[in-house]
Amino acid sequence: MAGQGLRVAVLSLDDLYLAPDDRAHLARFVHPLLGVRGVPGTHDVALGCAVLAALRARAPVALPRFDKATDAPRPAADWPVAGPVDLVLFEGWCVGARGQPPAALAAPVNALERDADPDGAWRRFVNAQLAEPYRPLFASIDRLIVLRAPDWPTVVGWRQAAERAGPRAMDDAAVACFCAHFERLTRHVAAEMPGRADLLVDLAADRTVASVRRGG
Repeated sequence: MAGQGLRVAVLSLDDLYLAPDDRAHLARFVHPLLGVRGVPGTHDVALGCAVLAALRARAPVALPRFDKATDAPRPAADWPVAGPVDLVLFEGWCVGARGQPPAALAAPVNALERDADPDGAWRRFVNAQLAEPYRPLFASIDRLIVLRAPDWPTVVGWRQAAERAGPRAMDDAAVACFCAHFERLTRHVAAEMPGRADLLVDLAADRTVASVRRGG
């Protein structure tokens, strides 16, 4: 209506993380590396699909929230209610990602994969999640915007700087080890996704915008 602003809802992929008990189950029965939240397979995809479907239908819906301090979803009673809205911003480090060809999974990309996933079971599981369970979640996206870092070392440096600015639960070495869980998919997304993005924003090392490109 005239005089009204755009009504926007924001949903982060991070807010769909599974509860610790669910990740512990995956770590026990699928692979120990799945105890670390973040990679495909550690999110409540069904919840995400339901929330996005409700927002698309312009129905009021509670938006999930995850508390990283407690490593657990916040109580549903504390979730904010949104809707009807005009625009949904669905964000996250691997939103819209597609899996790699099976042959690309054979060689480890870092020491974590070499030592903790020597037979490739973890990376095959993560890749399979993108091929099936996550496909309907990402199919909800109407416009894909990619923010691309200059390179992988810069990504790690940004995460280390963020940790130093906070309570510093991890030192730089621990942050680098944590980031190793996401190196494969981050590199894959940076190479593959820009070609099909509606908008590609390349960032400089100081996080300023280096360039913007429209279209695939």
